[in-house]
Amino acid sequence: MKAWRDRGREDDDEKLAALEAAGIELDPPPRGHDHADGLPHDHPHPHQHSSAGEPPLIGIVGAGSVGSALGVALTRAGWPIAAVASRDAVRRERFRELVGGTRAFVEVTPLLDEVELIILAVPDDAVPTVAEGIRLYSGQALIHTSGALGVEVLEPAMAAGTQIGSFHPLVAFADLERAVAALHGATVAVEGDDQLVAMLADMARAIGADPVRLAPGTKAAYHAAAVLAAGGFVALLDAIAELGRVAGLDEAGSLAIYGPLIEQTLGNARALGIRAALTGPMTRGDIGTLERHLATLATDAPDVLPLYRAAAEREIALAEARGALTPDVSGRLRTALANTP
Repeated sequence: MKAWRDRGREDDDEKLAALEAAGIELDPPPRGHDHADGLPHDHPHPHQHSSAGEPPLIGIVGAGSVGSALGVALTRAGWPIAAVASRDAVRRERFRELVGGTRAFVEVTPLLDEVELIILAVPDDAVPTVAEGIRLYSGQALIHTSGALGVEVLEPAMAAGTQIGSFHPLVAFADLERAVAALHGATVAVEGDDQLVAMLADMARAIGADPVRLAPGTKAAYHAAAVLAAGGFVALLDAIAELGRVAGLDEAGSLAIYGPLIEQTLGNARALGIRAALTGPMTRGDIGTLERHLATLATDAPDVLPLYRAAAEREIALAEARGALTPDVSGRLRTALANTP
Protein backbone atom coordinates (compact mmCIF):
# COMPACT_ATOMS: atom_id res chain seq x y z
CA MET A 1 0.00 0.00 0.00
CA LYS A 2 2.84 2.37 0.75
CA ALA A 3 4.35 1.66 -2.65
CA TRP A 4 1.09 2.70 -4.32
CA ARG A 5 1.04 5.99 -2.46
CA ASP A 6 4.66 6.70 -3.29
CA ARG A 7 3.81 6.71 -6.98
CA GLY A 8 1.76 9.85 -6.46
CA ARG A 9 -1.10 8.81 -8.69
CA GLU A 10 -4.35 10.69 -8.09
CA ASP A 11 -6.53 7.61 -8.07
CA ASP A 12 -4.52 5.75 -5.37
CA ASP A 13 -7.00 6.52 -2.59
CA GLU A 14 -9.92 5.22 -4.64
CA LYS A 15 -8.08 1.99 -5.48
CA LEU A 16 -7.01 1.44 -1.89
CA ALA A 17 -10.53 2.12 -0.65
CA ALA A 18 -11.92 -0.42 -3.12
CA LEU A 19 -9.41 -3.05 -1.98
CA GLU A 20 -10.16 -2.44 1.66
CA ALA A 21 -13.91 -2.59 1.01
CA ALA A 22 -13.33 -6.03 -0.54
CA GLY A 23 -11.41 -7.14 2.53
CA ILE A 24 -8.09 -7.39 0.69
CA GLU A 25 -4.99 -5.92 2.31
CA LEU A 26 -1.81 -5.77 0.28
CA ASP A 27 0.38 -4.70 3.21
CA PRO A 28 -1.65 -4.99 6.43
CA PRO A 29 -0.14 -3.73 9.67
CA PRO A 30 1.06 -6.48 12.02
CA ARG A 31 -1.27 -7.21 14.90
CA GLY A 32 -0.10 -7.28 18.48
CA HIS A 33 3.50 -6.08 17.99
CA ASP A 34 4.85 -2.66 17.12
CA HIS A 35 8.50 -2.26 16.15
CA ALA A 36 9.81 1.27 16.42
CA ASP A 37 12.80 0.61 14.17
CA GLY A 38 10.63 -0.59 11.29
CA LEU A 39 12.92 -3.61 10.78
CA PRO A 40 11.79 -7.22 10.43
CA HIS A 41 11.98 -9.30 13.61
CA ASP A 42 11.54 -12.98 14.45
CA HIS A 43 8.54 -13.50 16.70
CA PRO A 44 8.20 -16.36 19.19
CA HIS A 45 4.61 -17.17 18.19
CA PRO A 46 1.95 -16.41 15.60
CA HIS A 47 -0.08 -13.29 16.21
CA GLN A 48 -3.42 -15.09 16.33
CA HIS A 49 -4.31 -18.13 18.43
CA SER A 50 -7.15 -20.59 18.63
CA SER A 51 -8.70 -21.29 22.01
CA ALA A 52 -7.58 -24.33 23.96
CA GLY A 53 -9.16 -27.51 22.68
CA GLU A 54 -10.32 -25.92 19.42
CA PRO A 55 -8.96 -26.51 15.89
CA PRO A 56 -6.10 -24.24 14.80
CA LEU A 57 -6.65 -21.08 12.81
CA ILE A 58 -5.90 -22.04 9.23
CA GLY A 59 -4.49 -20.08 6.32
CA ILE A 60 -4.59 -21.45 2.78
CA VAL A 61 -2.03 -20.39 0.20
CA GLY A 62 -3.52 -20.93 -3.23
CA ALA A 63 -7.16 -20.44 -4.17
CA GLY A 64 -7.37 -22.94 -7.00
CA SER A 65 -9.43 -26.12 -7.06
CA VAL A 66 -7.66 -27.90 -4.20
CA GLY A 67 -7.37 -24.88 -1.91
CA SER A 68 -10.97 -23.83 -2.49
CA ALA A 69 -12.39 -27.33 -1.94
CA LEU A 70 -10.41 -27.75 1.27
CA GLY A 71 -11.48 -24.30 2.42
CA VAL A 72 -15.15 -25.16 1.91
CA ALA A 73 -14.88 -28.64 3.43
CA LEU A 74 -12.94 -27.50 6.50
CA THR A 75 -15.26 -24.56 7.11
CA ARG A 76 -18.30 -26.81 6.97
CA ALA A 77 -16.56 -29.14 9.43
CA GLY A 78 -15.98 -26.31 11.90
CA TRP A 79 -12.27 -25.82 11.24
CA PRO A 80 -11.79 -22.05 10.80
CA ILE A 81 -10.19 -20.64 7.67
CA ALA A 82 -8.88 -17.29 8.84
CA ALA A 83 -7.03 -16.19 5.71
CA VAL A 84 -6.23 -16.98 2.10
CA ALA A 85 -3.36 -15.79 -0.09
CA SER A 86 -3.44 -15.78 -3.88
CA ARG A 87 -2.06 -13.48 -6.56
CA ASP A 88 -5.08 -14.25 -8.74
CA ALA A 89 -7.71 -11.61 -7.91
CA VAL A 90 -10.59 -13.61 -9.40
CA ARG A 91 -9.74 -16.74 -7.44
CA ARG A 92 -9.14 -14.70 -4.30
CA GLU A 93 -12.59 -13.12 -4.46
CA ARG A 94 -14.28 -16.42 -5.30
CA PHE A 95 -12.62 -18.02 -2.28
CA ARG A 96 -13.94 -15.25 -0.04
CA GLU A 97 -17.43 -15.81 -1.44
CA LEU A 98 -17.21 -19.55 -0.80
CA VAL A 99 -15.64 -19.25 2.64
CA GLY A 100 -17.14 -16.39 4.61
CA GLY A 101 -15.18 -14.38 7.15
CA THR A 102 -11.83 -15.00 5.50
CA ARG A 103 -9.23 -12.26 5.09
CA ALA A 104 -7.61 -12.24 1.67
CA PHE A 105 -4.04 -11.31 0.76
CA VAL A 106 -1.97 -11.15 -2.38
CA GLU A 107 1.23 -12.38 -0.74
CA VAL A 108 1.94 -15.08 1.85
CA THR A 109 3.81 -13.00 4.43
CA PRO A 110 0.85 -11.06 5.88
CA LEU A 111 -1.17 -14.26 6.08
CA LEU A 112 1.34 -15.61 8.63
CA ASP A 113 0.19 -13.03 11.18
CA GLU A 114 -3.35 -14.44 11.06
CA VAL A 115 -2.96 -18.20 11.42
CA GLU A 116 -1.38 -21.16 13.16
CA LEU A 117 -1.58 -23.80 10.41
CA ILE A 118 -0.60 -22.87 6.85
CA ILE A 119 -1.72 -25.11 3.97
CA LEU A 120 0.20 -24.73 0.71
CA ALA A 121 -2.35 -25.72 -1.94
CA VAL A 122 -0.21 -24.74 -4.92
CA PRO A 123 1.12 -26.78 -7.89
CA ASP A 124 3.89 -29.22 -6.99
CA ASP A 125 6.57 -27.32 -8.87
CA ALA A 126 5.72 -24.13 -6.97
CA VAL A 127 5.90 -25.64 -3.47
CA PRO A 128 9.71 -25.32 -2.98
CA THR A 129 9.74 -21.72 -4.23
CA VAL A 130 6.85 -20.67 -2.00
CA ALA A 131 8.38 -22.44 1.00
CA GLU A 132 11.67 -20.61 0.53
CA GLY A 133 9.81 -17.31 0.88
CA ILE A 134 8.15 -18.22 4.18
CA ARG A 135 9.54 -17.71 7.68
CA LEU A 136 7.40 -19.47 10.26
CA TYR A 137 6.79 -18.21 13.77
CA SER A 138 7.39 -20.53 16.70
CA GLY A 139 4.27 -22.61 17.27
CA GLN A 140 3.19 -22.60 13.63
CA ALA A 141 2.96 -25.56 11.28
CA LEU A 142 3.30 -25.58 7.50
CA ILE A 143 1.93 -28.38 5.32
CA HIS A 144 1.55 -28.94 1.59
CA THR A 145 -1.09 -30.87 -0.36
CA SER A 146 1.26 -32.49 -2.88
CA GLY A 147 0.97 -36.22 -3.38
CA ALA A 148 4.44 -36.54 -4.90
CA LEU A 149 6.64 -34.32 -2.68
CA GLY A 150 7.97 -35.20 0.73
CA VAL A 151 7.96 -32.87 3.71
CA GLU A 152 11.64 -32.00 3.28
CA VAL A 153 10.80 -29.40 0.61
CA LEU A 154 9.29 -27.26 3.39
CA GLU A 155 12.43 -27.22 5.55
CA PRO A 156 13.59 -23.75 4.33
CA ALA A 157 10.53 -22.23 6.07
CA MET A 158 11.28 -23.75 9.46
CA ALA A 159 12.40 -21.92 12.58
CA ALA A 160 12.70 -23.00 16.18
CA GLY A 161 9.48 -24.51 17.47
CA THR A 162 7.83 -25.04 14.06
CA GLN A 163 6.54 -28.13 12.31
CA ILE A 164 6.19 -29.26 8.71
CA GLY A 165 4.06 -31.97 7.14
CA SER A 166 1.77 -32.90 4.26
CA PHE A 167 -1.93 -33.55 3.75
CA HIS A 168 -2.85 -35.16 0.42
CA PRO A 169 -6.51 -36.00 -0.23
CA LEU A 170 -6.84 -38.80 -2.76
CA VAL A 171 -9.65 -37.05 -4.60
CA ALA A 172 -10.13 -35.78 -8.15
CA PHE A 173 -10.62 -32.00 -7.87
CA ALA A 174 -12.38 -31.48 -11.20
CA ASP A 175 -15.47 -29.84 -9.67
CA LEU A 176 -15.68 -28.14 -6.27
CA GLU A 177 -18.90 -29.62 -4.88
CA ARG A 178 -18.13 -33.07 -6.28
CA ALA A 179 -14.68 -32.92 -4.68
CA VAL A 180 -16.09 -31.81 -1.31
CA ALA A 181 -18.60 -34.67 -1.43
CA ALA A 182 -15.90 -37.12 -2.51
CA LEU A 183 -13.82 -36.30 0.57
CA HIS A 184 -16.30 -38.34 2.59
CA GLY A 185 -14.75 -41.81 2.66
CA ALA A 186 -11.66 -40.73 0.73
CA THR A 187 -8.10 -41.42 1.81
CA VAL A 188 -5.83 -38.61 3.01
CA ALA A 189 -2.12 -39.34 3.21
CA VAL A 190 -0.51 -37.44 6.09
CA GLU A 191 3.13 -36.85 7.02
CA GLY A 192 4.90 -35.09 9.87
CA ASP A 193 6.03 -35.72 13.42
CA ASP A 194 3.72 -37.62 15.75
CA GLN A 195 2.07 -34.52 17.21
CA LEU A 196 1.38 -32.92 13.84
CA VAL A 197 0.21 -36.19 12.27
CA ALA A 198 -2.29 -36.63 15.10
CA MET A 199 -3.73 -33.18 14.40
CA LEU A 200 -3.79 -33.77 10.62
CA ALA A 201 -5.55 -37.09 11.20
CA ASP A 202 -8.21 -35.26 13.21
CA MET A 203 -8.53 -32.74 10.38
CA ALA A 204 -8.97 -35.53 7.83
CA ARG A 205 -11.63 -37.23 9.93
CA ALA A 206 -13.42 -33.89 10.42
CA ILE A 207 -14.03 -33.67 6.65
CA GLY A 208 -15.14 -37.30 6.49
CA ALA A 209 -11.88 -38.75 5.16
CA ASP A 210 -9.72 -41.64 6.37
CA PRO A 211 -6.13 -40.65 7.26
CA VAL A 212 -3.19 -42.93 6.44
CA ARG A 213 0.45 -42.43 7.31
CA LEU A 214 2.83 -43.38 4.51
CA ALA A 215 6.14 -45.12 5.06
CA PRO A 216 9.14 -42.80 4.55
CA GLY A 217 10.38 -42.64 0.96
CA THR A 218 7.22 -44.06 -0.62
CA LYS A 219 5.51 -40.82 -1.63
CA ALA A 220 6.46 -40.93 -5.33
CA ALA A 221 5.20 -44.51 -5.79
CA TYR A 222 2.00 -43.71 -3.90
CA HIS A 223 1.36 -40.68 -6.09
CA ALA A 224 2.25 -42.45 -9.35
CA ALA A 225 -0.43 -45.03 -8.50
CA ALA A 226 -2.87 -42.20 -7.83
CA VAL A 227 -2.08 -40.64 -11.21
CA LEU A 228 -2.80 -43.95 -12.94
CA ALA A 229 -6.06 -44.29 -10.99
CA ALA A 230 -7.20 -40.79 -11.98
CA GLY A 231 -5.48 -39.25 -15.01
CA GLY A 232 -4.37 -42.62 -16.33
CA PHE A 233 -7.91 -43.95 -16.13
CA VAL A 234 -9.22 -40.87 -17.95
CA ALA A 235 -6.65 -41.51 -20.68
CA LEU A 236 -7.91 -45.09 -20.89
CA LEU A 237 -11.51 -43.85 -21.12
CA ASP A 238 -10.49 -41.51 -23.92
CA ALA A 239 -8.91 -44.43 -25.79
CA ILE A 240 -12.09 -46.48 -25.31
CA ALA A 241 -14.16 -43.56 -26.63
CA GLU A 242 -11.87 -43.25 -29.67
CA LEU A 243 -12.44 -46.90 -30.54
CA GLY A 244 -16.13 -46.36 -29.88
CA ARG A 245 -16.15 -43.61 -32.51
CA VAL A 246 -14.74 -46.09 -35.02
CA ALA A 247 -17.73 -48.29 -34.18
CA GLY A 248 -20.14 -45.36 -34.66
CA LEU A 249 -20.62 -44.38 -31.00
CA ASP A 250 -20.36 -40.89 -29.55
CA GLU A 251 -18.70 -40.33 -26.18
CA ALA A 252 -21.91 -40.72 -24.20
CA GLY A 253 -22.66 -43.93 -26.07
CA SER A 254 -19.25 -45.38 -25.26
CA LEU A 255 -19.62 -44.54 -21.58
CA ALA A 256 -23.10 -46.07 -21.53
CA ILE A 257 -21.92 -49.29 -23.17
CA TYR A 258 -18.51 -49.82 -21.58
CA GLY A 259 -19.15 -48.13 -18.22
CA PRO A 260 -21.05 -51.11 -16.73
CA LEU A 261 -18.25 -53.44 -17.84
CA ILE A 262 -15.70 -51.22 -16.08
CA GLU A 263 -17.81 -51.22 -12.91
CA GLN A 264 -18.25 -54.99 -13.07
CA THR A 265 -14.50 -55.48 -13.48
CA LEU A 266 -13.78 -53.26 -10.48
CA GLY A 267 -16.33 -55.21 -8.46
CA ASN A 268 -14.69 -58.49 -9.47
CA ALA A 269 -11.26 -57.16 -8.47
CA ARG A 270 -12.58 -56.16 -5.05
CA ALA A 271 -14.32 -59.50 -4.52
CA LEU A 272 -11.83 -61.89 -6.12
CA GLY A 273 -8.53 -60.02 -6.24
CA ILE A 274 -6.93 -58.22 -9.18
CA ARG A 275 -5.27 -61.23 -10.76
CA ALA A 276 -8.42 -63.37 -10.60
CA ALA A 277 -10.49 -60.56 -12.15
CA LEU A 278 -8.51 -60.65 -15.41
CA THR A 279 -10.52 -61.78 -18.43
CA GLY A 280 -10.15 -61.44 -22.20
CA PRO A 281 -8.06 -62.78 -25.08
CA MET A 282 -4.73 -62.53 -23.25
CA THR A 283 -6.06 -64.79 -20.48
CA ARG A 284 -7.39 -67.31 -23.03
CA GLY A 285 -4.32 -67.16 -25.27
CA ASP A 286 -6.51 -66.09 -28.18
CA ILE A 287 -3.82 -65.04 -30.64
CA GLY A 288 -6.18 -64.61 -33.60
CA THR A 289 -8.30 -62.07 -31.70
CA LEU A 290 -5.20 -60.20 -30.57
CA GLU A 291 -3.94 -59.98 -34.16
CA ARG A 292 -7.31 -58.66 -35.38
CA HIS A 293 -7.31 -56.04 -32.63
CA LEU A 294 -3.80 -54.91 -33.51
CA ALA A 295 -4.65 -54.68 -37.21
CA THR A 296 -7.72 -52.50 -36.72
CA LEU A 297 -5.90 -50.31 -34.20
CA ALA A 298 -3.02 -49.75 -36.63
CA THR A 299 -5.51 -48.71 -39.33
CA ASP A 300 -8.31 -46.92 -37.50
CA ALA A 301 -6.89 -45.76 -34.16
CA PRO A 302 -3.08 -45.66 -34.30
CA ASP A 303 -2.87 -43.28 -31.33
CA VAL A 304 -4.46 -45.95 -29.13
CA LEU A 305 -2.10 -48.72 -30.25
CA PRO A 306 0.78 -47.99 -27.78
CA LEU A 307 -1.64 -47.97 -24.85
CA TYR A 308 -3.28 -51.23 -25.95
CA ARG A 309 0.10 -52.91 -26.38
CA ALA A 310 1.33 -51.79 -22.96
CA ALA A 311 -1.85 -53.06 -21.31
CA ALA A 312 -1.62 -56.34 -23.21
CA GLU A 313 1.96 -56.91 -22.01
CA ARG A 314 0.78 -56.44 -18.44
CA GLU A 315 -2.20 -58.75 -18.99
CA ILE A 316 0.05 -61.50 -20.37
CA ALA A 317 2.26 -61.25 -17.30
CA LEU A 318 -0.79 -61.48 -15.02
CA ALA A 319 -2.15 -64.46 -16.93
CA GLU A 320 1.23 -66.20 -16.68
CA ALA A 321 1.37 -65.57 -12.92
CA ARG A 322 -2.12 -67.05 -12.61
CA GLY A 323 -1.07 -70.15 -14.52
CA ALA A 324 -3.56 -69.49 -17.33
CA LEU A 325 -0.97 -69.51 -20.14
CA THR A 326 1.71 -71.95 -21.16
CA PRO A 327 5.15 -70.50 -21.99
CA ASP A 328 4.59 -71.33 -25.67
CA VAL A 329 1.28 -69.42 -25.88
CA SER A 330 2.54 -66.40 -23.94
CA GLY A 331 5.56 -66.29 -26.24
CA ARG A 332 3.35 -66.28 -29.33
CA LEU A 333 1.22 -63.49 -27.84
CA ARG A 334 4.31 -61.39 -27.22
CA THR A 335 5.56 -62.06 -30.74
CA ALA A 336 2.27 -60.79 -32.16
CA LEU A 337 2.60 -57.60 -30.10
CA ALA A 338 6.19 -57.09 -31.20
CA ASN A 339 5.34 -57.52 -34.87
CA THR A 340 2.71 -54.78 -34.86
CA PRO A 341 3.74 -51.84 -37.12
